[in-house]
Amino acid sequence: MSERFQSVEAVREGLKSVDYLADDAIAGVAFLADRLDKPVLVEGPAGTGKTQLAKSVAEMIGARLIRLQCYEGIDESKALYEWNYKKQLLRIQTEDEGSDWDDVQGDIFSDEFLLTRPLLEAIRADEPVVLLIDEVDRVEVETEALLLELLSDYQVSIPELGTITAKQIPLVFLTSNNTRELSEALKRRCLFLHLDYPTMEREKEIVLTKVPDINEQLADQIARIVRSIRNMELKKHPSVSETIDWAKTLILLGRESITEEDAKETVNILLKYQSDIEKALKDFSSNSTVHFT
Repeated sequence: MSERFQSVEAVREGLKSVDYLADDAIAGVAFLADRLDKPVLVEGPAGTGKTQLAKSVAEMIGARLIRLQCYEGIDESKALYEWNYKKQLLRIQTEDEGSDWDDVQGDIFSDEFLLTRPLLEAIRADEPVVLLIDEVDRVEVETEALLLELLSDYQVSIPELGTITAKQIPLVFLTSNNTRELSEALKRRCLFLHLDYPTMEREKEIVLTKVPDINEQLADQIARIVRSIRNMELKKHPSVSETIDWAKTLILLGRESITEEDAKETVNILLKYQSDIEKALKDFSSNSTVHFT
């Protein structure tokens, strides 16, 4: 397959063209994933742009995004494939009594009766694909083992059909919020990227990019206040997407700068636990870390 990216700089500029601001580490890992045909394991706190990275790469290269949203209890039938048992049963029932079982069995275990799920769909795709395996840390270790063959050889083994090898090598991104430790076997197959909350300067740049009508002063103030809130001991720190939502909220309210009253009235856009909101409100009132206009 032809190389998708010419250089690390080309990746960074390409991502910027679809409004994803990548640093050298992000662009470099995406570049190497393409050249080495390696999946990328992206770890970090929730809301730091891990899922969006895969979406943005797909948009940048014009590839179809196939997403497997992981959850506790997901199994092979939801991740890889399953047989259409009802259709198989109907097929058997329509056979003459004298039919040979080997012929019937060979017929019902064919593509016509196969229900593909995201992992197999990505392997069988003819067109360019970005496969996103989202929140892989939510699955059990046993289910995680299902991924190993795909991640190392880009193939899937189906007992009734044999081994299905990828028609084209998809770009694969796995995301993890570190709710549990992933196996060494899975990590060994992947390139690793850690995404933390952005610096204050980068978050300001993100806000300016994602909220076109905002002025630089308000974007700067938002980035500073969010940074100060993230320094608090909270149940859940504001994600980047929540920062953007807050910026859009302030624009909708016609604000060009943030007063203490503005922050108090809209802090629920940033924080989703009452205990966190109370801590932030107390900090706003004391002005110990946050400075308003």
